[in-house]
Amino acid sequence: MPSLHFHPARETAGRPPLFFVHGGYSNSSLWDVRFIPYFVEQGYDCYALDLSGHGRKPEDREHLDDFGIDDYVDDLVAAMTQLPVTPVLISHSMGCLVSQRFLEQGTARGVAFLAPVPSTGTAGTASRFALTMPDFFAELPNAVNGTASEKTMRTMASVYFSPAMPPEETLQYLPLIQPESEKAVAEMVTSPLRRARGRARIPALVMGGSADQVFPASMLYFTAASWNAKTVIIQGAGHMLMLDPQWPDAAGQLLDWLESLA
Repeated sequence: MPSLHFHPARETAGRPPLFFVHGGYSNSSLWDVRFIPYFVEQGYDCYALDLSGHGRKPEDREHLDDFGIDDYVDDLVAAMTQLPVTPVLISHSMGCLVSQRFLEQGTARGVAFLAPVPSTGTAGTASRFALTMPDFFAELPNAVNGTASEKTMRTMASVYFSPAMPPEETLQYLPLIQPESEKAVAEMVTSPLRRARGRARIPALVMGGSADQVFPASMLYFTAASWNAKTVIIQGAGHMLMLDPQWPDAAGQLLDWLESLA
């Protein structure tokens, strides 16, 4: 079952709440490390959703492979009805695809796509990794099943994190990586074949890291063009830019954009 976590600010001063949607191979706890404490301090009520099969306890993940992208969209639809006012959506990676499909039927005050799945899907990433980072596919099961070795850590760090990430922080954050639904993974490959319906016309931001090995920064412009969005590239950041040493730059740029919505 999906779980919604609420982190209230002491004083919101009329600011819209923020609704965080995590990406694949993760859960909402990745927002708890840096971004949610930062934005709560800035006066934003924050909500974070664990998508179906992505809870923080092993028993929450027992039926993970039963769920696909449309199920995650249903999670978001249901969670949004629990909020007192319309929030700003802030989504990461696969969560961006979930938010985009939600916005074909719902709306938000604005939407920020962080390291989004590109409009071409994930087949290009898989092919590139097969050629240039074959160890990734061998080590990913170890990373998500808690059997990580030193090689696992090096491999995951090179794919997900900034080159500037200290090894001890890689060790700290590796448990945030969890299994992903095989159904959802397959749907991300075939997502370009799906015809998008009309979508909400709302302010949008697209942000990524210059060192993102999963979805290179050059791919950001395709998403930005379809949403008429502002594009921000965080120098030196990787795919997990909300955890990387460059996170203050990412959070600050996001805050500037949020304040422009007022």
